[in-house]
Amino acid sequence: MIVCRDACFTLHTAHTSYQLCADEQGRLLHTYYGARLPDDAPNLRPTRAPHAEAGRRLNLLPFECSAPGTGDFRTPAVLPEYADGSLCADLQMVGAQVTPGKYELPGLPAFRGAEQTLCVTLRDCAGLEVELRYAVFPQHDVITRAAVYRNTGAAPLSLRKASSLCLDFDTRPLDMITLHGKWSQERTPERAPLRYGVQSVGSMQGVSSHAHNPAVALCRPDADEEHGDCWGFALVYSGNFLCEAERSESGNRLVMGIHPHQFCWTLAPGESFVAPEVAMVYAADGLGGMRRCFHRAIRAHLLPERWRDMNRPRPVLLNSWEACYFRFDQDRLLALAEAAARAGIDLFVLDDGWFKGRDADNSSLGDWVADVRKLPEGLEGLCRRLQALGLDFGLWIEPEAVSPDSDLFRLHPDWALRVPGRTPLTLRNQYVLDFSRPEVVQALWEQLHRLLSSCPIRYIKWDMNRKLSDVYSAALPADRQGEVYHRYMLGVYALQKQLTEAFPDLLLENCAAGGGRFDCGMLCYSPQIWCSDNTDARSRLSIQYGTSLFYPPCTMGSHFSIVPNHYTGRTASVEARMACALFGTFGFELDLTGYSPEALAELRPYIDWYRAHGALLRGGDLYWLLPPDAAGSGAAWMVVSPDRDEAAVFAVGDALCGVERASTLPSPPPRLPLRGLCAQSVYEDADGVRYAGAQLLAAGLPLPTLRGDVPAYLCYLRRTADPRTTA
Repeated sequence: MIVCRDACFTLHTAHTSYQLCADEQGRLLHTYYGARLPDDAPNLRPTRAPHAEAGRRLNLLPFECSAPGTGDFRTPAVLPEYADGSLCADLQMVGAQVTPGKYELPGLPAFRGAEQTLCVTLRDCAGLEVELRYAVFPQHDVITRAAVYRNTGAAPLSLRKASSLCLDFDTRPLDMITLHGKWSQERTPERAPLRYGVQSVGSMQGVSSHAHNPAVALCRPDADEEHGDCWGFALVYSGNFLCEAERSESGNRLVMGIHPHQFCWTLAPGESFVAPEVAMVYAADGLGGMRRCFHRAIRAHLLPERWRDMNRPRPVLLNSWEACYFRFDQDRLLALAEAAARAGIDLFVLDDGWFKGRDADNSSLGDWVADVRKLPEGLEGLCRRLQALGLDFGLWIEPEAVSPDSDLFRLHPDWALRVPGRTPLTLRNQYVLDFSRPEVVQALWEQLHRLLSSCPIRYIKWDMNRKLSDVYSAALPADRQGEVYHRYMLGVYALQKQLTEAFPDLLLENCAAGGGRFDCGMLCYSPQIWCSDNTDARSRLSIQYGTSLFYPPCTMGSHFSIVPNHYTGRTASVEARMACALFGTFGFELDLTGYSPEALAELRPYIDWYRAHGALLRGGDLYWLLPPDAAGSGAAWMVVSPDRDEAAVFAVGDALCGVERASTLPSPPPRLPLRGLCAQSVYEDADGVRYAGAQLLAAGLPLPTLRGDVPAYLCYLRRTADPRTTA
């Protein structure tokens, strides 16, 4: 619901309100974002600071879109450069309009299905026009906003910075929570007070990166998992980004959008630049409330339409990578597939190494034709044999990359990103194709269309194993090289959109050397992303905990793997590894050919359990009962159905499960207080033990004493009409 009154605009969701107002000079100011206001509440306008002269006052105003050069000396959202070399703008409101439905962002990923859109137009006298677009998703307490920059002047202008979000808060202290990491250790939460000055996170790697994630939270210092004011912001973009948080004497400011590093977009008269959108959430019930709002909205409004129904099954897959790496032939694959079929797996995924000449990571990327040495019957023959086993077929590809030793590169060396006169950098023995060029994207489309039309491929894992370097496009003039990074990302989006529209039954899973491009932009085209190359249970607890601050478990590619783990060398129980895999999309990544019939049978109950309760795991509300600690001593979480009729509780680690060691005296099993259940109801576990909801919420669920390395416990609860309790 959007209310417009006296040059003030209030956007209401079920539990939040966001307000902006124009002052007497037409400057658009932010006045409120927080708990729901009454529909007829008076407009909130900024108060004038005592003794503030007009010029100084500009540095105190809470601008909705800040520009430099006219008195606001804080971090700007936009930096225009006019033909005369000036770098300033005084943006004033010239119009506003409310329309039904959701605004469009051509070529960009975005949330879908909003009820209403507010468009506010700001203009500078020299010709820059900024259209701020806001959309409201009332049921999920999400507001999205984006910016369109337009040149209404008579001469060209350049955008050196074109952010998506500028939001000012009052002077009260705030903490900032970011997600940092590296390869195999992605999205570790870091919380720190917002200090005076500017703190920023971002990526200049061409991908959103392992190092930082394009989603941040601001919260009151006393906020925790279930209490306190929290604001979350997720950029719907997968390339270079920058998030700047500034604390000054006038308050706190957050600016978010495309990174200005090597960015410069030229607008001829009449041309526009569309910046990606940001999804915003306010929650009064802590970080848990914030994360659940994001999860619900992403599931309902961002994921590809075919995969938004959480009752729609996702296949249980086996990926060949950790079982075979590059060392396989058709017989080896079929032996692995036969073991997978006996375990009850649905989908066999052939990872890297299947295309011609690919025996290591130093050749053949770009030549997407099956290697007949390894696959004498081609992909078609392998697919037929898998179907005979009752398995669907999936395939790994890396369309954005090209090997120097490949037919594609020998034919089109100019299709790789490279600076003239310089030897390009190879990372993982490969270059990056110039996806800013439509003819490159079209050529890849033709290859992939032939590939996917050759046999029934139900799943694609789209990988991207390196950062962008030597960023220069032979197709653009010198004065437009600042557009390459963004045009590259638009090319990736265009190809993924074309692919999923042409093959609507295809399940696309994105990947970037693990979780190096885990963001809302990718989720618009693929309902799941490989969370990390690290499949160690202890490591995955931390990675998936951080990821879940914004992204729902149903988006996290997560697999059961071998012990000792190939990446960490550590061991963990079957139960712990299964619990971590069930947290996400649930798959397998190990060599099953050495498993005895009894060992394969041990896996089957977990697969059957996932099939029975997958809708709950995908579509339920996540509650962290005990976040993982640095020592890896334990973690606990639960997923509750929206109607609170059923729940799954997971506890992993020594500290939680009352683990019994031969060298120590047994300790009494702990109790784990639950959340999200109905206090007035009775719940029954799989063994028929009944608990009062109030008992589970207050006293907790009793956990068993377990043995083993990293023990784990899984409990399924269902609401029962029988009012009697047995525990």
